[in-house]
Amino acid sequence: MILTVSHISTYSYDAPVRGAVQSLRMTPSVCDGQRAIRWSIEVVGGTRGASFRDGAGDWVEGWSLRGPVSEITVKVTGEVATTDMAGVLRGHRETVPPEAYLRETGPTRADSGLMTLAQEAAAGATDALDRAHRIAAAINEAIAYRPGSTDQFGTAAEALALGEGVCQDHAHALIACARFLDMPARYVSGYLHAGAEGTPNEASHAWAEVWIDRLGWVGFDASNATCPDARYIRLGSGFDAQDAAPIRGVAHGRVAEALDVTVAVEAVQQ
Repeated sequence: MILTVSHISTYSYDAPVRGAVQSLRMTPSVCDGQRAIRWSIEVVGGTRGASFRDGAGDWVEGWSLRGPVSEITVKVTGEVATTDMAGVLRGHRETVPPEAYLRETGPTRADSGLMTLAQEAAAGATDALDRAHRIAAAINEAIAYRPGSTDQFGTAAEALALGEGVCQDHAHALIACARFLDMPARYVSGYLHAGAEGTPNEASHAWAEVWIDRLGWVGFDASNATCPDARYIRLGSGFDAQDAAPIRGVAHGRVAEALDVTVAVEAVQQ
């Protein structure tokens, strides 16, 4: 497929800020399943700083903005050619060992409920890949997809107890269960074209990757009960949602912040 992306994030403040510094992880990963045909990142009125590829293989751009400003807008547009790799991440260069992703974080901490779900789902699995598929399916059944039911600060344990959540919660729950079973797992941010008949999808997306011996990193989208295919664009990864956030930054000033996000992912060729 060929997918186009338009992603606009606008930060508004109740009083002018003196400036801001941002770290953006918003460039498509370099891997066998996708190729950026064109890609543009702009912080309106900002200055591009240093850029580098981190240990996880993700491209990171630094931006700064001088104030006073009451609004900061980040614009991303591009076109990416994608191929269905059945969820397997190939051709992605990174230096962080898989074992690093066994580390627990607050949002991915496994409580007794998640431990029980992991153990019951994994019972009878024939191998690690089958185990991961079973866990993803169990999470899909245990946590109903409900937009707005949780917020960005929620944990996997809270979503399981509530019985509903969004893609962030599904990814966190899958990561928590996998790590509990000593399977390295990480959070992935990106885009999904989910519209019918070529209509744009209006949200960014997230899923999890689990390390499978002899296969490497394999993606699992528990929200949609599938592995990432040609409808997905991968941006970056981390220990959890906060670590993998596409936009991280600091605004200088004591102000209240509001965020408005518009994302459209459209298929222009299949």
